[in-house]
Amino acid sequence: MRVSSGAKRIDLTVLLLIVACVMLNPVFAGDPQTILVSAEGLVDASSDRYQKDKGLMVDDLREDAKRQVVEKAVGVYVESSTLTENYQLIRDKVLTQSKGLIKQIVKESPPWVGKDGFGHMLIKAEVYVGQVQDTLQQMSRAGRVSLIKEHGDPKISVAIMIRDADRGSEVEPIRSTVAENILKGRIKSFGYRVWSEETSDKLKAEFAERSLKANQGEVAISAAQTKAVDFTILGEAKFKTLSAKLAASGINVKKYVLTSWSVKCVDGNTGEEIYFNNKIPKKQSWPDEDAAIEDVGQMIGSEFSKEFFDQHLLQLTQVYQMQVVGLPSYDMGEMLKKEFIGLRPVINVDFRSFDESGFSLYEVEFSGKRSNFSKLINDTVVKPLNSKLGNNCFKFSSAHGNVVKINYQAVAGLSQDTVIAKMEEMPPASLVDATPLRLQDLIKTPETLHRVEQVNPQLTSAGSKGGVLGGEDAKNITKSF
Repeated sequence: MRVSSGAKRIDLTVLLLIVACVMLNPVFAGDPQTILVSAEGLVDASSDRYQKDKGLMVDDLREDAKRQVVEKAVGVYVESSTLTENYQLIRDKVLTQSKGLIKQIVKESPPWVGKDGFGHMLIKAEVYVGQVQDTLQQMSRAGRVSLIKEHGDPKISVAIMIRDADRGSEVEPIRSTVAENILKGRIKSFGYRVWSEETSDKLKAEFAERSLKANQGEVAISAAQTKAVDFTILGEAKFKTLSAKLAASGINVKKYVLTSWSVKCVDGNTGEEIYFNNKIPKKQSWPDEDAAIEDVGQMIGSEFSKEFFDQHLLQLTQVYQMQVVGLPSYDMGEMLKKEFIGLRPVINVDFRSFDESGFSLYEVEFSGKRSNFSKLINDTVVKPLNSKLGNNCFKFSSAHGNVVKINYQAVAGLSQDTVIAKMEEMPPASLVDATPLRLQDLIKTPETLHRVEQVNPQLTSAGSKGGVLGGEDAKNITKSF
């Protein structure tokens, strides 16, 4: 049957319309990458600007909270030191563009004025991080400034074991240097480094032992917690040997049959098995044992690509279980949650449980590299909290896998009531490491400057309720946020 050219044109038009509709449908077109970010907006409540119109305070709090959300999203891509050095550029080009970078406000707390003299507002927003990255890349090219952080040169260790399928668990498997070298060659072709985990563990143990002998306990603990590698690839292959006598010549012939092989990849920072696979091949045999083992190395190597490692290296955030030991009260736990929300590397936080006699549990989503996570916790969480309290009450204890432990112990002579009062009355811990420009934008009166100087000694200069609640409501607001 012949089809007219007119009918063909109609069919083609219909097809194009269908394709266009499918592509325009959000389900098929795909949504730009977004992340949820929690942040705290602040204003100087003693500013003359708010004395007659509390509505202005609410508006300014909301705008500052949005800027802090975007600043945290920038922190996903930019090292904290780089952000500080280039803060004015990033503020002018990115932080002021919150309207185009924030998809939606998911949650917003009521505003309140705390005993610390600041107006506060908590928000959770969905941010277009892809657009944030594009903007930063454009700025980097235009200003010839390297803003976006490198995601590291990962260290990868490998171990491939060969086991006799007939004897099973009766004998210990043997490591295969041949198969491992094949896999190492593939990894190095990605431009990554292959690491000897055994040698690293030995060096760490020796360094920790020397540090303990020199009474450098904290150095020894830090050395013991350092991760030797970023990824570990573990593989195992089972072979069975078959023998047969050739009838014509009487010669015995051996074949090596691969009965099964398995592989897994473990994240060295969290202990998570990020990949695993088992295979039972059919009709695969080799006349030579070395040839068989060499092919096993190639099979396992084919399971991994550069994109596989990049995908895990480029994860924007990491979720950790933070155990805080020794908190004296539930109210203290809620206050700590509010402080966490204000800190730049904290993307989200959930106060899961409280135990006065044990540890209180927070689920905290962080930005930043996994490789220097212990330093990140100590520098951007523990130190600011201690600066706020004026005492070393918090101490970073350990970080194993995705579990972080922080100890709280009140300094002698510092009562629980005094600690609670400091948590309420001293400026937020987020201002301890705030940039000078951020502080200039925020601080409007000499009184506020004096309070901030108490937690940030490096700072020498800084350029009717009306729906705003009082400081006594802060704990309840944080609890319901």
